Amino acid sequence: MRDGGPVGGPVIGRDSELREVARTLRSTGAGARTLLVVGAAGTGKTALLEQARRAAAEEGARVLRLRCHDDGGTPPGAVALAEAVHSALGTVHGRRGTAPGGPGTARRTPPPQRQRHGSRGSYGSHGSNGSQGELSLLSALGEVLADAARDTRFALMVDDVERLPVPTASALGLLFRVFRPAGVPMVAAGRPTRSGTGGSSQLPSAVDRLLTLPPLRPADVEALVVRRLGRPVEPALVTAILGALGPMAGVPEAVLSVLDSLDEHGALLELGGHVCLTGPEQALRLTTDVARLGRLCLPGGPPDRASLEAAAAVARTLEHAEIRLDDLHRLKPGGPRRAGLVDRAVTSLAGDGILTVDGDGRASFAVPALAAALRALPTHHDVSALHALIVRSLTDRLGARAAGGGHPRLAEHVTAAGSLLDDALAVDVLLAAARTDARSDWPRSVRAYASALRRLAPHDPRTPHVLCESAELSLRHSDHPGALALGGPLLARLDARLDAAPVGEDRDLSAYVTGVWALAALHEHRLPYGPGGGARGPRALERLPVAAGFAALGVAYGTGAGTFRPGSGAGTGPAPALASVPVAASASVPALGRVCGSGPLPSPAELRLAAAAAGDRAGLLDTLRALPPDAYGVHDLDRLRNAAAHADLADALATVLGDRYAGAGDSTAARYHAMLGSYLAGDWDGALASARRIEARSRTRGTGAGPSQAARALAAEIHCARGELGHARAWLDLVPGTVAHPLVAWARLGLRYWSGQGVQALESAREDVRRARGSGLLAGVERVLLRCLTYALLEDMPRLMREALDELESLHAEADSPMTREAVVLGRALVHGDADRALAVLGSVRERGDVYMGLLCLLSLVEIGEDEDEDRHLAEASRIAQELGIGRATRTTLGHMARRRSLVLPRLRPAGEPLSEEDVRLTAMVSDGATNRQIAARLASSEKTVERRLTRLFQRVGCRSRAELTAAWLDGSLADRGLVPAGALAGAPGTDARAYGAPERGPSASR
Repeated sequence: MRDGGPVGGPVIGRDSELREVARTLRSTGAGARTLLVVGAAGTGKTALLEQARRAAAEEGARVLRLRCHDDGGTPPGAVALAEAVHSALGTVHGRRGTAPGGPGTARRTPPPQRQRHGSRGSYGSHGSNGSQGELSLLSALGEVLADAARDTRFALMVDDVERLPVPTASALGLLFRVFRPAGVPMVAAGRPTRSGTGGSSQLPSAVDRLLTLPPLRPADVEALVVRRLGRPVEPALVTAILGALGPMAGVPEAVLSVLDSLDEHGALLELGGHVCLTGPEQALRLTTDVARLGRLCLPGGPPDRASLEAAAAVARTLEHAEIRLDDLHRLKPGGPRRAGLVDRAVTSLAGDGILTVDGDGRASFAVPALAAALRALPTHHDVSALHALIVRSLTDRLGARAAGGGHPRLAEHVTAAGSLLDDALAVDVLLAAARTDARSDWPRSVRAYASALRRLAPHDPRTPHVLCESAELSLRHSDHPGALALGGPLLARLDARLDAAPVGEDRDLSAYVTGVWALAALHEHRLPYGPGGGARGPRALERLPVAAGFAALGVAYGTGAGTFRPGSGAGTGPAPALASVPVAASASVPALGRVCGSGPLPSPAELRLAAAAAGDRAGLLDTLRALPPDAYGVHDLDRLRNAAAHADLADALATVLGDRYAGAGDSTAARYHAMLGSYLAGDWDGALASARRIEARSRTRGTGAGPSQAARALAAEIHCARGELGHARAWLDLVPGTVAHPLVAWARLGLRYWSGQGVQALESAREDVRRARGSGLLAGVERVLLRCLTYALLEDMPRLMREALDELESLHAEADSPMTREAVVLGRALVHGDADRALAVLGSVRERGDVYMGLLCLLSLVEIGEDEDEDRHLAEASRIAQELGIGRATRTTLGHMARRRSLVLPRLRPAGEPLSEEDVRLTAMVSDGATNRQIAARLASSEKTVERRLTRLFQRVGCRSRAELTAAWLDGSLADRGLVPAGALAGAPGTDARAYGAPERGPSASR
């Protein structure tokens, strides 16, 4: 692979350019033209030329490639060019040096004259005899090529003209401009060159047409990534690659280089048939192959070792801290060697365009992926010493606190300097910078606090206050990853004081920080009592009751992999755990004016309310009595129970806290809330994309996020409903068997049933229901029982139907929620054949906004068959099933229902996105009358491939022949159905049949 992708594969995103090059190569005879293809490194020039050569060869054209880059003992200039021409002609006529025009032509051609080494140079640098000899040789060479073209039509092609020796490039320019052989089209390709530098810089003015390759569009980059990986990709992966490449985002070889690096480091993960990114976006880099890196990014040829090490040092210096030119200039008096080295390297890189410097003198790499690749290269330069020098240059003059407060960006230099700075000095600078940045640049302030806490000793009296300041800042801005990072110093503080119970203000500060940290852990779907807290960490946390409430709430909403035991006397469910939390255990922070229950942090009573929503109605009402009267209305409680049934922690906290809720930020809980909204609204593709992003984020290094068991279960349910049982099984295999939330049991029941394990599925579901009930989790159990009832109906098991209905009624008596009420009414409608009840449930479900549940209600109405609108219900169910992408099982059920009721199942057009650019181009070629052979030549593929693509296209648009497809394209019916993207009719590539070698259609052909 060189210069933009596999030479043997189809070129992506270069349709018009490919057409132009192929047309030039075929323009033999009197209409012969010359073309120069210009593009930056890696834009795909070589791949484009090879693809065009194959397309021209399919049309019968012969293309000869000139290779005159290496002298091989031949002096550069006209002699080297003549050697390359004779070598190429020898491949056509089987004998080198034989002129195809006959013996006379061979006698007219002077043999290439080998000059002495000292006479090498560009045209015009020789003496008059040498110049005249080259001109004569080029004149004769043009005649030879013209004579050869009369016998056998061919085209000439030369790649990488920027690598030609200057004399050879000058001779090629003269051949193009002055001694152009008649009837021989010529195509050259190379990188842009500055005018007036000689050599290949003369070619743009010598050719008939200059073709510049633009960067690929984002859609083309996505197509390139899909082809490279061989599977569909998550859009976030493409977005991350584009961001990492910056101005090189549309360069094919740069994209492939990043993909090679990701594949090498195992940063790609396949989920649900899509490839996702599991590495930090800022770590995306090009491959560290020095030769490939130099060819792609570094001008002027391969860099020497010293330059490469200096560039790597600059990249490492800029990784963790902002460097401005003033910082380097401030260090010049006294002349530290390392500062001068970086200064010179920055100047050199900025001159080459690799570094950019903004108006404030801030230096940064134009291509972040290049900076990441350079950081991975070895270097002996100690970059941390430079950061320490920058810090000391200000602290020695202003003092630590004044320097940190006046220059808060020093905090990043302190962090990067590491152990080269004394802890006392570093902490003063960091805290001053963090407090200054708290309002203007809070993310940098959070990082400064975290760096200070890593240096502060656990028993330092400043540690509790610093923890509290950082916790409040993260909570205010919904920075749950930042709050989660407080776990290390918090546990160290609690662990250090395990033998002496915290009292007074220290206790309140510790409780407040523990609450913020535990809340962040819940948002990231991690249990506060999870592993990683050290041997004594859990024991330390158990002494703070506020942590127990958050952990129990996590179990109620399925964020943990198992049950939770906050103490030796607690049970396994959330209710016993919350019962051990005293309501009066509030964390007050007088210095900050924060009290749990009055600010963004929920009180223990509010935590009890959120967890009680997953249980029975009696427990929920008991919890309400501990809260102010009229604090929550009926609508709030219904919303809370609905959130508990779907394991939607973010919505539950928003309901409980109201306007006090700081928000879920970009946490796992926020992402799952968005996924659930997409699922309920019927946007299942969007829901699956959210599930993949949640899972990939949980496996990304440095995020601290945990996996969402509810997201895994919901993704499995979608795949199962669509008939993709393999993907559904893969998702459910990720869910630990100890998770007792009913949402997981609901998804497991569906997968087991549609996998052919009907009886076992129903028995396992009954066991899952008993386990959920034993854990105090009732919200969501109604879905499992209703599914058991419907499957028993499909299996013709009336006894199991009645048993499932009895359990539903018993559950409703305990829970009495809107969802249990819907399930009971629908269950009674199915068991007793009552269409009015099913209609009532359908209205309730539509008001609540659950598309899939609405589909089940419609199917129930058709099954009952006592409604006069059953044909309309069947049509609507068919439409919803198609929009959701429901699998074959449901579609077969719809067909059986239609036949049993003597109804006609409506035939719907295939739904989906508009035709792709490839399909539009193929349709245009068919409508222009191009044959399969001509289309195959145009696309550089086989005729069988074209046949397969046409078959899929016919199925997609509902046409049975080329004539029907052409008619649908020309009369606009494809556009009317939304299958043609906007502007495609006016600017569809290849609407001219002559572009594909098809004959023009005259009036007779039209008739």
